[in-house]
Amino acid sequence: MAIGKITERVDAITGISDERRIAAPPCPRSVKIELTARCNFNCSFCATGYKLRDKRDMDWNFYLKLLKELKAAGVEEVGMFYLGESFILPWLPEAIQAAKDTGFEYVFLTTNGSLSTPERVEACMVAGLDSLKFSLNYADEEQFKSIALVKGSMFYDMVDNIKAAHAIREKGGFDCGLYGSYIDYDGQQGEHMKSMVDELEPFLDEVYALPLYSQADLVSVDEKKRGWEIRGGNPGRAGKMRPAMPCWSLFTEARVSYEGHLSACCFDHDGRFRMGNLNDMSFMDAWTSAGFQALRQAHLNGDVSDTVCKDCVSYA
Repeated sequence: MAIGKITERVDAITGISDERRIAAPPCPRSVKIELTARCNFNCSFCATGYKLRDKRDMDWNFYLKLLKELKAAGVEEVGMFYLGESFILPWLPEAIQAAKDTGFEYVFLTTNGSLSTPERVEACMVAGLDSLKFSLNYADEEQFKSIALVKGSMFYDMVDNIKAAHAIREKGGFDCGLYGSYIDYDGQQGEHMKSMVDELEPFLDEVYALPLYSQADLVSVDEKKRGWEIRGGNPGRAGKMRPAMPCWSLFTEARVSYEGHLSACCFDHDGRFRMGNLNDMSFMDAWTSAGFQALRQAHLNGDVSDTVCKDCVSYA
């Protein structure tokens, strides 16, 4: 197996090339698809638990249509997630298979790990999953209960599932990368995570840290009360953070919500960042829509004070 570094892929997406530093950039290489908005965690650093919109699943026929359109437009990679936990879906393996059958060379997925049972992971690997990343945002059961706000036994489910995923990959010879990331909430989380990372590193190809995002300024109040350090925009990973402006997420990667809206933001929990309804318009028409171009130009000009990004960027 030739498993590459996920950090190299992350850095390639979070870096804005010169050809993309325009209001109407070329088709993005990567698109995240929200197969479901539902999640079984209620993490304090995430606005999912605020229930700012309905939490449902993507229509299967729309999904198949979307895959064909994205492929025809030139998209190379698709993520089987956005703001929800995709392992909730019984048809996740079928969604991965459909993406591979459509011709996407790289299909990736991030999960909280609690529902990624050996049977489900094997089915996803058989379907052709290329990358599975686990969000390791908790150093131990106590921190898990405090942050994820669910029963502590699910922490051990996550750990067991990670180890099982590695065994499944090795036994089946699947060409699927296994990765982990954790949020450095306060600058000391890396030290807190050391025991957890040491235990899981033998089962993962790479583990890396992420800064704590303001999530479009939706959860910053709770984060401040905990004394956590907040970053504006989406600066990428902790080892190679990008500027808040221009925010790479507007230029290099797209996200489609379960309802079919193209979003400009990685954290569009309330629909503020919708740039086009793909039920009514094409993907590229939405990607180069007047509203999206105006938002990108504001970022390029270094002044988003009159845009939906103003509160988020203020943390930079």
